[in-house]
Amino acid sequence: MTKETPASTSRARFVRRFLQNPLSLVGAMIVGGVIVLALFAPWIAPYPEDAGASVHFDRALQPPNSAHWFGTDEVGRDIFTRVLFAARPALVFVVVVLALALGIGVPTGLVAGYRPDSILGRVILRVTDIFLAVPPLALALAFTVALQPNLLTAMVAVSFAWWPWYTRLVYGEVLRIRKEPFVEAAVALGQKDSLIMLRHILPNVVSPVLVKATLDVSFIILLGSSLSFLGIGAQEPTPDWGAMVARGRLYLPEAWWLTTMPGMAIFVTVIGFNLLGDALRDALDVRQ
Repeated sequence: MTKETPASTSRARFVRRFLQNPLSLVGAMIVGGVIVLALFAPWIAPYPEDAGASVHFDRALQPPNSAHWFGTDEVGRDIFTRVLFAARPALVFVVVVLALALGIGVPTGLVAGYRPDSILGRVILRVTDIFLAVPPLALALAFTVALQPNLLTAMVAVSFAWWPWYTRLVYGEVLRIRKEPFVEAAVALGQKDSLIMLRHILPNVVSPVLVKATLDVSFIILLGSSLSFLGIGAQEPTPDWGAMVARGRLYLPEAWWLTTMPGMAIFVTVIGFNLLGDALRDALDVRQ
C-alpha cells in the first residue's frame, strides 16, 4: 500500500476543490479555447490572408453572413479571421508583461521582506510606493508616448507599471513566513540568506503569486486593449482587439459588428481568466 505524502495530499485536495467548482471548469474551457484558437489561427481562420494588409473593397462592410460569420471591415477583411489572429498578440502581451513584472517584483519583494530594516529594503519599498501612487494606465501612457508607439513598447510600459504590485504582495507574504519556525531553524543553522529565501521562503509564496497572476491576466488584456484603442499599442496591419474596436466606432451604429465582435472577444476572454483565477484562489486556500 502506497503511503500518501503531504505534497500528494495537497495536490489531491487542490484537484478535488478545483473540479468541484463548476465555474472553474467553465473558466478553464474558455481559457483553453482561446489558447487553442490563437495557436491554430492560421489553420482555423477561413481567410488567413486577411490577418495582414490585404484589401477587398468589393466586400467591404458586409454584415455577418454564411461566408463571413462576423462580417467584414471597412476594407473588406474578414473580421472572424482578424479576431482569431488578434488573440495571438493579446496572449503574447500577457506573457511578456507577467514575465517582466514577476521577474522584477518577486526578487525585490523577497529582499525587501526578508530584510525590511536594511537600506536596500527601504529603498525598494519607497520606490515601490512611488510607482503605486501613479495609476497603471497613466504610467503606461506616459512611457509609451515618450517612446515609439508599438506593441513592444506597450508591453514594456505595462510591465513598468505592474511590477510594484507583486513586490508588495511578496513583501507581505515574506514578512509573515520569515517568522515561521522552519525559517528560524534555517537561520540558526547558519544557512545563507539567499539559500533561505530561495529554498524555504520562495516556495511558500508561489500560491498567492500564481493566483494574482491569473487574475491579473484580464486586467492586462484590458489595459493592452485600451492602449491599442488609443492608438499607442499594436499598429496596423497587426490584428488587435482594441484597435478593431477603435476603428469600428467610426461606423456605428450602422456597421455594429465592427465593434461588437472584437468587443465580445475581449469580454469572453476576460470572463474566462477571471473565473479561472477565482477557482485557483479557492482551490489553493488552505483555510478551507
